[in-house]
Amino acid sequence: MNAPIPPQHLLQPLSQEAALSVDLDPTETAEWREAFESLVQSQGPERARFVLDELVRLARQHATGWQPDLNTAYVNTVSLAQQPVFPGDLAIEERLASLMRWNALAMVVRANQAYGELGGHIASYASAADLFEVGFNHFFRAREGVGPQQHRGDLVFFQPHSAPGVYARAYLEGRLDEADLRHYRQEIVAPGAGARGLSSYPHPWLMPDFWQFPTGSMGLGPISSIYHARFMRYLSHRQLLDCSGRKVWGVFGDGEMDEPESMSALTLAAREGLDNLVWVVNCNLQRLDGPVRGNGRIIDELERLFAGAGWNVIKLVWGSDWDGLLARDVTGALVRALSGTVDGQMQTFAAKDGRFNRDNFFGQNEDLTRLAMGLTDEQIDRLKRGGHDLVKIHAAYAAAAAHRGQPTVILAHTKKGYGMGSAGQGKMTTHSQKKLDETDLIEFRNRFNLPLSDEQATSLSFYKPAPDSPEMQYLQQRRQQLGGYLPQRDTRCDPVAVPALAQYGQFALTPAGKEMSTTMAFVRMLGSLLKDAQLGPRIVPIVADEARTFGMANLFKQVGIYSSVGQRYAPEDIGSVLSYREALDGQILEEGISEAGAIASWTAAATSYSVHGLAMLPFYIYYSMFGFQRVGDAIWAAADQRARGFLLGATSGRTTLGGEGLQHQDGSSHLVAATIPNCKAYDPAFAGELAVIVDQGMREMMVEQQDTFYYLTLMNENYAQPDLPEGAAEGVLRGAYVFQPGAAVAGGAAPQVTLLGSGAILTEVVKAADQLRAEGVSVEVISVTSWSELARDGQACEARALAGEAEPGQAWLSTLLAGRPGPVIAASDYVRAVPESVRALVPAGRRYLTLGTDGFGRSDTRAALRAFFGVDAAHVVRAVRHCL
Repeated sequence: MNAPIPPQHLLQPLSQEAALSVDLDPTETAEWREAFESLVQSQGPERARFVLDELVRLARQHATGWQPDLNTAYVNTVSLAQQPVFPGDLAIEERLASLMRWNALAMVVRANQAYGELGGHIASYASAADLFEVGFNHFFRAREGVGPQQHRGDLVFFQPHSAPGVYARAYLEGRLDEADLRHYRQEIVAPGAGARGLSSYPHPWLMPDFWQFPTGSMGLGPISSIYHARFMRYLSHRQLLDCSGRKVWGVFGDGEMDEPESMSALTLAAREGLDNLVWVVNCNLQRLDGPVRGNGRIIDELERLFAGAGWNVIKLVWGSDWDGLLARDVTGALVRALSGTVDGQMQTFAAKDGRFNRDNFFGQNEDLTRLAMGLTDEQIDRLKRGGHDLVKIHAAYAAAAAHRGQPTVILAHTKKGYGMGSAGQGKMTTHSQKKLDETDLIEFRNRFNLPLSDEQATSLSFYKPAPDSPEMQYLQQRRQQLGGYLPQRDTRCDPVAVPALAQYGQFALTPAGKEMSTTMAFVRMLGSLLKDAQLGPRIVPIVADEARTFGMANLFKQVGIYSSVGQRYAPEDIGSVLSYREALDGQILEEGISEAGAIASWTAAATSYSVHGLAMLPFYIYYSMFGFQRVGDAIWAAADQRARGFLLGATSGRTTLGGEGLQHQDGSSHLVAATIPNCKAYDPAFAGELAVIVDQGMREMMVEQQDTFYYLTLMNENYAQPDLPEGAAEGVLRGAYVFQPGAAVAGGAAPQVTLLGSGAILTEVVKAADQLRAEGVSVEVISVTSWSELARDGQACEARALAGEAEPGQAWLSTLLAGRPGPVIAASDYVRAVPESVRALVPAGRRYLTLGTDGFGRSDTRAALRAFFGVDAAHVVRAVRHCL
């Protein structure tokens, strides 16, 4: 509570900070104030801003140690005088919002009455409903029709816990029916009941025609929205697609702003001048368990943060009912009281009734008491925060949409659990509130004047007005005027031709023993692909940093690095063949040291086919350890969004990247990649294998338009590259092929063994095979290009057998290993769990032993590291001797 300062505090000595704030010459201060007000009135705000800027410059010149406060008064940024006329039917929109609140509540409570374990959330949407509705009715544009002049639609990122409200709107629009609402969070059993199961949060993988962006993992939605907005500029500047007139809207929670991903790209958005980006931060002041900043003020904190980062900040704090109070607040008592109340106390006011607020807020001093004298307790109780007032929300959105030169954030003050009364409004437990008793339901109905009988309310009946009712006609008309329904995912996209493999990869298929690394082979292929007339312009090379490390410097001049302002300097190496070149139409996205930013850019490009109706093909190359381990959650979200593209884990393997040490050496990415259903992960040893895989991936994604993406590990070790054996392509793609057949050994029967190897360790396996053959052992060498594809193939065969299919087929690896006796030794540069994933596919009677790089990495030479982890040729030979 914002209690008055006790008198004894006035007797304490002033602190240095307080002393500085004491006005030592009130008369002079008044003269300065009057002069400034006169300037504003006579010459306008532009002249006033100029003078203020000059004063700031002068203050800095004299090193006064002062700079302007980034916080403004705790009132609405858009004043009443600036507020446009509300363009809709306010009464109808309020009724529609109330109906959606009810249907969302009924959906969640019904699910938990039937199955208490299903969960669900009511309070977040209760706070955000009006923020959503103004967007749906007036701002969120949908993708319209086809053709070059069509509006490709706005991008809208929805607060995940508010998903029930989006379903409730789709129900009124006729896109979902009552049976669907009855199967909220019941995606498996719904089809059996003739219904569509509704996913817990926005998940495009589960609802591929409905949700466009996955936002369930907090923080990923905000950073993704920024890079999607930047990618739209990239498409426009490269003249691939005109994205002008389109916006990216994101509705996020104030608690979500604590996530580092939410904050990490704010300066990029400002630096790029992304005025096509609008964030609406739902400041309901409450996290999942309690206040966001109980002892502080989150709106003030966020205002400082966003303003300091260079964003346009619009505060949407108080509803229209406060206008009269603020106009009568001639002493400034109300603004001071509002500005001095911490969020924890503000939540207490939200949870209490009008009488409590009269006594404890307006009762703080005589000025506040007088302001509230004309209000009843019920009127005080219904004083709205700005985020619940459609007129104020529209004014803020209109200002944001019109702003140029900066991204905009709207800080919208709301109440969590708004309208839930004693059941949850503003309470510490409100986020988890999923059950309401009959009294709570009747109270909710009365609060929003819902056309429900007591029986309908207590039985949680869904409500949908007649199709010819004013509400339903208005609802449909508003969306028709904005192009159609949202959210909606549209995958209409023209395929893109892929050149023949021989045109760009013949050098890799028949290198004739030339030494190179698979990284260099990839970069050479990429350079050729970029020259292709059809596919080349659609390729998006992405690096977080160190393009030179990966040998990509030659691409700087070939296609340039994208910059929204071109190149304003002469680079130090301008005379070099590999000089740095930035350009407005540059093709490479070099994101700096930000793997989170780079994967967000990759996701934007990899989902362009559905977001923009334009297929793009991103290749994001990075240190493999800084992929799945560092931004694995973002990769998982990209998979949910049905991304199409290539992730390239370069300098991969725990022993291939020699001197960098523990935190750079990757031994686990293939283990994580195997857990993502639509990710195909390969660890090719040779350039020819890599070429076949890249070619197949491009055809699947660009021609066949499959919702899959590829993870390829690349090595920085140079070694002799053999020609790809005739007929090996099928095995390369399925996960393994016979690289060296087992030959008969002179002198009769000989011990037989099969060696499996992948990536750079295959070269060690080949060395071991040569040594074993010299000792009289018959050795077959199998190159494993993908442990996970082999494992999936085996699991699919087993699933068919368990389902009772007459011909379930045989696993590819089992087929390769059939017909030979002897042990099987498998070695890779990854933890043993990777080759262990195919143990079940080894034929009965053949011993299977795996070698891997479990443990922490070390800094040393490749030879020393491989000996240390036991994956060099000597250890492979030792393992064979042990098994024989």
